[in-house]
Formats: sequence, C-alpha cells, structure tokens
Amino acid sequence: MPDAEQPRVAAVILAGGLGRRMGGVDKGLIEYRGRPLIEWALDTLTPQADPLVISANRNLERYAAYGHRVLPDTLPDFPGPLAGVLAALEAVRADWLLVTPCDTPHLPPDLAAQLLHAAQQHKVPLAVAADATRIHHSCFIVRTEQRDNLVAFLARGERAVRHWQATLDSTTVLFDAACFANFNQPQDLHKT
Repeated sequence: MPDAEQPRVAAVILAGGLGRRMGGVDKGLIEYRGRPLIEWALDTLTPQADPLVISANRNLERYAAYGHRVLPDTLPDFPGPLAGVLAALEAVRADWLLVTPCDTPHLPPDLAAQLLHAAQQHKVPLAVAADATRIHHSCFIVRTEQRDNLVAFLARGERAVRHWQATLDSTTVLFDAACFANFNQPQDLHKT
C-alpha cells in the first residue's frame, strides 16, 4: 500500500526563453546527438514527477506533440525563467515543483528524489542543485505554497532566479558537474 504521506512532485521544463545567445532559436528544439534537447529532459524527468509540464512561448504545437501540457508565460514581455516557474505553480496540483531548463540534457535520474529529500531533511521550502564549484540556480525543487512569494517578487520588478531563491530558506545538494552541462551558445553543442 503506498504511503499516504508521500508528497506529490510536479515538474516544469523551462523552454520559454528567447535563446538570445543561441541566435534567437528555440533552444528546446535544437538537436543534440540526433534528438531535440527537450526530449533529453523529458526522458529523464517523466519518471521523476507527475504531472510534468513544459513552459514555452513559441512552437507550442510542437511541444504539445510530446503529450504534456504546455504553459505559455502569464506575464508579458518575456520576463525570464521565473515567469515560467510562476505559470507552472499556478497550473499544477502538487506539493512540490521540480524546475529544470530545457538545455541540460544529462540531468541526474534521481534529481527530484535527492532535492526533495534534502528539503524535507532541512525543513526548508527550497533545495537547489550544485556541484563542487557552483550552484545551478535553474535546477531546483520548491514548495508550491511559495507561489504568492514569487508573485510578490515579480511584482516588484525583480527577475533573477538566484535573487528570488535568496528570499527563501534553502539548502543545496551536490551532484556531479557533468549532470549540468548546458547549451547557451552554438559551440556548446559540440563540447560533450
């Protein structure tokens, strides 16, 4: 019999940016090793969360073809990744929201479990992935009850993920740095 106390974890893959450093292309649909980047994220995250949604502002039909709900930003003018986080917090019914970018194809298969365990162990509403040298602010799990906190933060004109995270009690979880290799520029696609 499943544990009734097991928290429900949803996930959002952030694919709603303008891809400025990638020449303006939709990064989630860029091919890496013969497959769009979004497919790498979906393969890793689908077993880790339910529901899983995609934050996107372009190519909505192409993303929807993957069988997951696609959420455009609810705020105007591409205000950044936190707009995608907010759209997901408003849409999902879960205790926790796992957040990852679409351009990180080697995410750990236990990302949700490790982050959730750390947040619960430390009794904090936020756990952020890190490696030995840096924090990966775009890979985190947050209590969905922090939605109003995020609304207030964005209403002040703030946009930086790390600045919002700094307003919350949090912990970090160490992973291998290779898990977070991401693609911000065309040449990055040939590094790994």
